[in-house]
Amino acid sequence: MKKSYSDSYKAAGVDITAGYRSVELMKKHIARTMPEGMGDVIGGFGGLFPLTEGGSDPVLVAGTDGVGTKLRIARLLDVHDTIGIDCVAMCVNDVLCCGAKPLFFLDYIACGKNIPEKIAEIVGGVAEGCVQAGCALIGGETAEHPGTMSEDDYDIAGFTVGVVARDKIIDNTKMKAGDVMLALPSTGVHSNGFSLVRKVFDVEHADLREPLAELGGKSLGEVLLTPTKIYVKPVLALFEEVEVLGISHITGGGFYENIPRSLPEGLGVKIEKRAVRVLPIFDLIQRRGGISEHDMYNTFNMGVGMTVVVRKEDEEKAISVLEREGIQAYRLGEIVAGEGVEL
Repeated sequence: MKKSYSDSYKAAGVDITAGYRSVELMKKHIARTMPEGMGDVIGGFGGLFPLTEGGSDPVLVAGTDGVGTKLRIARLLDVHDTIGIDCVAMCVNDVLCCGAKPLFFLDYIACGKNIPEKIAEIVGGVAEGCVQAGCALIGGETAEHPGTMSEDDYDIAGFTVGVVARDKIIDNTKMKAGDVMLALPSTGVHSNGFSLVRKVFDVEHADLREPLAELGGKSLGEVLLTPTKIYVKPVLALFEEVEVLGISHITGGGFYENIPRSLPEGLGVKIEKRAVRVLPIFDLIQRRGGISEHDMYNTFNMGVGMTVVVRKEDEEKAISVLEREGIQAYRLGEIVAGEGVEL
């Protein structure tokens, strides 16, 4: 009998709603540390902090994240030179959603045993991610944890700081019904949902190197380890030519959690489901796992790594700018009166 994962991500050990609740509970503590006038800045894609010194008006935007259990795939395949790209991407794509240009990045690697060649591979990926994002890798920490981690185990997290002029911060209050949401394609699963992916494919016992027809002859391991797309340079170019009204980085929580974070109160988005260019890996995950369509869109990016909202009259220009920068963007849906995501 085929297994079903109707309560998919929770069944895999990750409770998304508990994460939302944790954020709500911690807000009162974080608010105590904020400068006067900052208001409620918790819950966005990046953390904003104003620079009040020197008479100018730049705002620092900070973001921190890790790679999650995608690391298990890297360990099983003994491939460690791309996971650092994922770590950078998860951070810089978030601060980009505020309109910020990433300035610098720091990494933290915890390992059971410091094997210099492996650490160098990991950091090489971090450096490549920083090159793609146009930010400096200014430092980091490698911590050895013998006795608490196995010798071949490791974890990686990162931290980035970007900057944006206060009057250039993405302002979704300018958004209105009739504006257009564009999709920026992902390169695959990116770095979210891997607890469910690992469960669906039973990766501990699967042949991750076997070519699969469903994946165009690529192996499952190759597709799953494809690095997260870094959107910084194309989207910064877009900022120069088109007013962007909202951006979402489609990470954990998929469409239903992330897209509403870029929309103002009273507005939602109607997405043309047929327009979504779903990648083959997501069809395979859904079929193998017996996962509902709603749970797929509530867990994975489904082939859309980032969304941007522009005015209807700017749609063609925005698509053209992104195409020039190597992104095949397309119309995903339209902003409408209401709340949330309609698929």
